[in-house]
Amino acid sequence: MPDPSPLDAPCLLDGPDAAPATLLLAHGAGAPMDSPFMNTIATGLAERGWRVLRFEFPYMAQARRSGQRRAPDRQPVLLQSWRDQVAQASAEGPLFMGGKSMGGRMASLLLDELAATDSVLGCLCLGYPFHPPGKPEALRIEHLQTLRHPCLVLQGERDTFGRRTEVEAYTLSAAVQVQWIPDGDHSFKPTKRSGLNESDNLQQAIAAADQFMAWCCRDRSGG
Repeated sequence: MPDPSPLDAPCLLDGPDAAPATLLLAHGAGAPMDSPFMNTIATGLAERGWRVLRFEFPYMAQARRSGQRRAPDRQPVLLQSWRDQVAQASAEGPLFMGGKSMGGRMASLLLDELAATDSVLGCLCLGYPFHPPGKPEALRIEHLQTLRHPCLVLQGERDTFGRRTEVEAYTLSAAVQVQWIPDGDHSFKPTKRSGLNESDNLQQAIAAADQFMAWCCRDRSGG
């Protein structure tokens, strides 16, 4: 049986229909669209007035149906899933692309392409995988050095996919903003000894995403 179309995959919608823009939000490699992290980010942004549409890549949708874990789809499938989702949602008005880890990376790879032809205003990366853990030489930043459209990376300072001391040494496009989540890991969770808590870090990430999207909307309208 052939793999289902990405548009056959389940989705979750939060936020008002009259929102200034819709955030298409993709999951990371290992956890689905309704993980605690994804739930918190989506509902938090919805409470701030944004429309958030979560979707799953084909492999995750199949894992949901079968109850068995699957390896992520190959990059061409992931990218086509993004193209299909943007094409379907573009009639709804202004869009942002975003995602957790792998989902955000795939969105950023297509940002300039889709912003040039569709209603995409920017990209939001929640914990960008700058390199595999323990392999700082295997960088995934080439496209981030040439991006022309706004991209916000929210990154934990302790993220093993790109710690602050590493990322601040990279040369990235002026269109890429990196904001740091204090003592956060790849999901923004701090250590106990830091005296910080996970909820506060997630709320900080939500506030930064809200400000970024509001700025992009104002910039688009000339405000």
